[in-house]
Amino acid sequence: MDKVKVAIIYYSATGNNYQMAKWAEEAAKEAGAEVRLRKVAELAPEAAINSNPAWKAHVEATKDVPVASSEDLDWADAIIFSSPTRFGNVASQMKNFLDMQGGLWAQGKLANKVVSAMSSAQNPNGGQEATIHALYKTMSHWGAIIVPPGYLDASIFKAGGNPYGTSATVDQDNKMVDDVEEAVKFQAKRTVTVAGWLKKGME
Repeated sequence: MDKVKVAIIYYSATGNNYQMAKWAEEAAKEAGAEVRLRKVAELAPEAAINSNPAWKAHVEATKDVPVASSEDLDWADAIIFSSPTRFGNVASQMKNFLDMQGGLWAQGKLANKVVSAMSSAQNPNGGQEATIHALYKTMSHWGAIIVPPGYLDASIFKAGGNPYGTSATVDQDNKMVDDVEEAVKFQAKRTVTVAGWLKKGME
């Protein structure tokens, strides 16, 4: 069987969802997958970015990360999304990327993709689950196969106990409060495993 192909699509303003995406990339590769790590295009004006030193620094630090495209989704057997919460919803940059996938959707090319999602927010109840659910609503319209981590590993409880997808609480200094690395890696490996089952069954 060919390697499972995984696209990790993220948006990150100050680096937390980027870090989660990097952990997912590491774990997916360890699980034997071929991986593409992609950021969605930044939509915010330079004035807004430059007014926040952490945001500006992260944009500069990740300038060489390729920007996600429809081709990445078409290529992938599995997709892991990571987006911060914005007023209890998906960041506009990620939403814009998803909204541009009507062409693939109309051709049925997003159906049966194995998908999973992660998020972050400044407060434990600041919309982390709502953001993941919002991503899964879109995936449901695609006809994708949603793979949540559930409570299938001790790392989920260590990371705060979110069965829908790993979510991180971030403090005022833009640092993750929760220890989520193991949970992210479990979620990524589970996504690869399920995608492998499906890929084998479809051959």
